[in-house]
Amino acid sequence: MAHWFHRNPLKATAPVSFNLYGVAGSPAANKICNDLRTTRARLLEMFTDVTCNAEIMKNATDAYFSLLQGFISSLDGTTQENKLRFIQNFKWTDTLQGNTPSAQQDAVFELISMAFNVAMWYTKFASRLAGKENITEPEAKDVHRSLKAAAGIFKTLKDTHIPRLITPAEKGRDLEPRVIDAYIIQCQAEAQEVTIARAIELKHNATIVAALAYETANFYQKADHTLNTLDPEYSSKWRKYLQLKQLFYMAYAYCYHGQTLLASDKCGEAIRSLQEAERCYSRAEALCKEYRQTKGPGSTAKPSEQLFFLKLGGLIKNTLEKCERENGFIYFHKVPAEAPVLELKASYGLAEPIPFELPPLTEQCTPEVYATFDLTKGAKNDKAKPKEQEVKPMKEPDLKPQKDTGCVVS
Repeated sequence: MAHWFHRNPLKATAPVSFNLYGVAGSPAANKICNDLRTTRARLLEMFTDVTCNAEIMKNATDAYFSLLQGFISSLDGTTQENKLRFIQNFKWTDTLQGNTPSAQQDAVFELISMAFNVAMWYTKFASRLAGKENITEPEAKDVHRSLKAAAGIFKTLKDTHIPRLITPAEKGRDLEPRVIDAYIIQCQAEAQEVTIARAIELKHNATIVAALAYETANFYQKADHTLNTLDPEYSSKWRKYLQLKQLFYMAYAYCYHGQTLLASDKCGEAIRSLQEAERCYSRAEALCKEYRQTKGPGSTAKPSEQLFFLKLGGLIKNTLEKCERENGFIYFHKVPAEAPVLELKASYGLAEPIPFELPPLTEQCTPEVYATFDLTKGAKNDKAKPKEQEVKPMKEPDLKPQKDTGCVVS
């Protein structure tokens, strides 16, 4: 299922030296600064390394965040703000608004921005795994887990860390509620796609598939509505993807609901449900073309070229023809004018975000070492600041799609 998921670009950031010479008044304090610089650089490298897996990413993330918390957590036994929180400037771009950076002299801003990128990496890792030619069951579980982990990171940032910012999130940028909510919901919806694919592969009851598809379609619709007040220049392409996925899974819901109705000898209603599935599928096909033609940030998914997409079209057609044949020979039911109202609730299979927890503070950051940072001295490297430079975008690997065998993430 290569090119099945739309992915916005990673955030990019300016290099940070953590050169606090003068302020860092002991060898242990200087070592913390040096380790911050090297672990940050290492983590940034991992974002674009195609050999990086979830374990490597977690280790790299924990190494940096365990040190960065020494600039955020209270280390002097009081409830006062950490004296190092506002000493270093950080600059980050946005996943939607290109190379225009935001800058804040705040370690909490750095924590949020870096963790945001970690969540983006998990979504891209899941997409890369799902695009493999013959995906194994453990790999499918990794896809599912990665998407739920990403949702958990986004949710924790929104609920716990973003409210701590002194400077509020700018409108239309990554850290404001509309954008981060859309990422949370999209991750949950995509995780449920894995569940649906498995349910279909294992030939689970049609009622289960219909309910899961309906819930997933609602997730995509909710994500789309979350973005409807954003500037179309940045959000139109992303919204087209969310809209086509919503229609695709509504087509799935009506198709499998039709099978349930037929099994209950409600052939006329089954035909109408399948007709609605056909209508949703046709609209999804049209939106796939619109999506490809819409300009905007992010990689362009090609869902209409995937066998998982194409198979649904054949399934709807064949099931509808079967229902019409049965109705002509056995049932002679009148086909309702209105499509059935779907009131389907999935009892299980819904994807919940995995809670994100920061690693423990490194043992290097003790109250004794913290006391050797002296803000009255001022950092000596402030005198020779380089000219402001544009933050260059991350060079993300160009992954060529493998042959689509129609194998679903199951």
